[in-house]
Amino acid sequence: MARILQGVSGGIAAYKACELTRLLVKAGHEVIPLVTPGAERFVRAETFFALARRSPQEDLYAHLTRADLLVVAPCTANTLAKLAYGIADNLLTEAALAHRGPVLVAPAMNPRMWAHAATRANVQTLRERGVELVGPDEGETAEGEWGVGRMSEPAEIAARALQLLAPPSLEGRRVLVTAGGTREPLDAVRFLGNRSSGRMGVALAEEARRRGAEVVLLAANLAVPPPAGVEVIETPTAAAMLDGASEADFDVALLAAAVADYRPAEAEAGKRAKDAAAWTIELEPTADIAKLLGGRKREGQVVVAFGAELGGEGLERKRHMLEEKNVDLVVFNDVSRRDIGFDAAENEVVLISPAGERTLPKASKRQIAALILDEAERLLR
Repeated sequence: MARILQGVSGGIAAYKACELTRLLVKAGHEVIPLVTPGAERFVRAETFFALARRSPQEDLYAHLTRADLLVVAPCTANTLAKLAYGIADNLLTEAALAHRGPVLVAPAMNPRMWAHAATRANVQTLRERGVELVGPDEGETAEGEWGVGRMSEPAEIAARALQLLAPPSLEGRRVLVTAGGTREPLDAVRFLGNRSSGRMGVALAEEARRRGAEVVLLAANLAVPPPAGVEVIETPTAAAMLDGASEADFDVALLAAAVADYRPAEAEAGKRAKDAAAWTIELEPTADIAKLLGGRKREGQVVVAFGAELGGEGLERKRHMLEEKNVDLVVFNDVSRRDIGFDAAENEVVLISPAGERTLPKASKRQIAALILDEAERLLR
């Protein structure tokens, strides 16, 4: 049984934190609520103590309680800033300064507040200190706006908390992750590319690091920041990513990047001027990184290939990748759907292995990443 400090700050999502308390207690952990005055405008502290099955009088110095994990959900923009700057003006922020251990934060705020440069800087500061963030999610907020700012669901926060409390299962292992979409130059300013944001690869790198692995991330034009605590190597083109992958030493390779299958045979040195003539471009195939690593694979290594395809025909093609590229696991990603895959915060994939196929239902890319790492660990064993 672990001891968890549960901070609740003053947002409308405070009502959802009650379910988080229940889930953590149900999982067998001791929960100590740290409810800010702002949160009490929405839910009384007594509610959390009742769900935690403890009396407020038990914790005379609650802010100094030694605990295995601090969870802040919801975490408003105000509390996020206080955590970043070390301001200790209430029970929760005092406890955050005194806490020595992992911290999990579930932001919840208006989408415009989440997008503000000050909030982004505070998030980056916390990530650099090793603070884990879950969410926020995209959806309709309490005031009727649509965007990224909703607190993640209590079940997802609880699942992440339990993962943080688990022993580091990949400690001492080396994990290679590729992420993003490569861009192949046409001339000095134009390129051939794709819509990959890198979210899936970044989620995999973050999850592998959380499990104690030494992580190298080959990053191709990411639209999201890389996680703290991993080695990032910029590999903007297919050739650069091939070089990075060829030199990497790894136990597990997670090849989530959308690498260009073709590139211009010749890129113009300057910028081609626009005129009325057609522009005919000869394309040549790029090297297959998954096939290269699969062909070199030694005993004890696991190579996971990702395949972005359209619908059932695409799935059928991916089934042949196991043998064609000598990889251990293929993750099929259906990019014909707009709600998953490229440019989306969620995903739904099919895991293809020699043992059979398994669909991972639609969930956040963080959750999908954790399930893929579970499977990779099983193959590693």
